[in-house]
Amino acid sequence: MEILAFGVQADEKPLIERAFAGHHEVRCLDVFLTEDTAPIAVGYEVVSTSVNAQLNHRVLQALAAGGTQMIAQRSTGFNNIELDVAERLGLTVARVSYYSPYSVAEFAWTLAMGVNRRIVRASNRTRDFDFRLDGLMGRDMRGRTVGVLGTGKIGEAFTRIAHGFGMNLLGWDVAENPACLALGMKYVEKERLFAESDLISLHVPLLPATHHIIDAAALGMMKDDAILVNSSRGGLVDTEALVRELRAGRFTGVGLDVYEAEAGLFFLDKSLEVVEDDTLARLVTFPNVVVTSHQAYYTVDAVGQIIDTTVQNVLNYIAGRRDENVLVPKMPTTP
Repeated sequence: MEILAFGVQADEKPLIERAFAGHHEVRCLDVFLTEDTAPIAVGYEVVSTSVNAQLNHRVLQALAAGGTQMIAQRSTGFNNIELDVAERLGLTVARVSYYSPYSVAEFAWTLAMGVNRRIVRASNRTRDFDFRLDGLMGRDMRGRTVGVLGTGKIGEAFTRIAHGFGMNLLGWDVAENPACLALGMKYVEKERLFAESDLISLHVPLLPATHHIIDAAALGMMKDDAILVNSSRGGLVDTEALVRELRAGRFTGVGLDVYEAEAGLFFLDKSLEVVEDDTLARLVTFPNVVVTSHQAYYTVDAVGQIIDTTVQNVLNYIAGRRDENVLVPKMPTTP
């Protein structure tokens, strides 16, 4: 069998080809799966997709009509897939339920310290042989308060680093993590977390209940000199509201690895085009904002785990096995 993999980055291609070697052939494409590219999948029983694929009802119908029976998504998130439609069409859908949480947690801290210590501005200056320190003053993290929204595997890893810095730890989640409690984290209402934290980092999934969890009201509760980091999902932040606060001169720094309208932009070269997204265009002009293109997960360790799990998901599908990675068909519930 030959598997068709959409949205494969240049660094990923040899890893994917090596992982599938000895099992099945794989054809890697750098284009993302969309309504326009779905016809390429005609005749492929198994298709692998990236998190930026557009798996709406029209794309899923096109895949099913073309003979696709299994979709192996190379990510943990799956909010881009209309699972009810996939189930109705009889498609099997699997994801990667786990990969290195350290990749994202460490990158979130990279963003936090990057905006805190003005690393991008300093680097740009020294390229022009401007070695002044004006405007580059940061602050110690030790003794300050960090607020962690979402204390699962990634949030826990982020918290362990914060503990190493000697910070006061506040957390918010639907369930308390014993490991975070052991580090001294105090779970509080999110309103208190917004008001008291010097640094806020987001590690919750994007669900209807968490969409725009950072809205105008939440931003208004935060300290004027707070640092906000989002390395989870773009839809957690109301970007237009964030831009309004930044225009008012608020926040020491904002680090964003995700953006709510990133589909069709991130992972692509748009440098020779006019970007029509006025909100993003305004956002990247602020000197205290760093925007990266959804790369927090992008380490050889995490990507390797993602690919290995994807291969196993495909092998399980062929063998008729199901595990926790299978989203559709749903696993039967235990009475």
